[in-house]
Amino acid sequence: MSFEFTDFDHIQLAAPPQDEAKAREFFAGILNLKEIPKPDNLAKRGGVWFKVGDKELHIGIEDPFSPAKKAHPAFAVDDIEDLKIQLRKNNIPVHEDTPLQGAERFYTHDPFGNKIEFIERK
Repeated sequence: MSFEFTDFDHIQLAAPPQDEAKAREFFAGILNLKEIPKPDNLAKRGGVWFKVGDKELHIGIEDPFSPAKKAHPAFAVDDIEDLKIQLRKNNIPVHEDTPLQGAERFYTHDPFGNKIEFIERK
């Protein structure tokens, strides 16, 4: 085989119908991610997209909706302690995770119940 995987392009999480405002409040308002426009041909499906470094996070509408409880994205972050403060200030629970050598990490859930991990490599 001559192909090889080189990177991730985007991550998609699901949300219930009509919850784009909650996604914007959490991902843009609290996590400070920049919203980016969806292509016109996909905008009619609903959902919202954000920029994460040079990657994208897509919040797609799913009906019926079921949150991802185990499968999850892990976002690399600088100053993980400051992120914990920001989440707690907004009454968002921070769950410490099993230690990982060379990294500090924790997880939380988005407004829809999807698990999200944050990790800072040392």
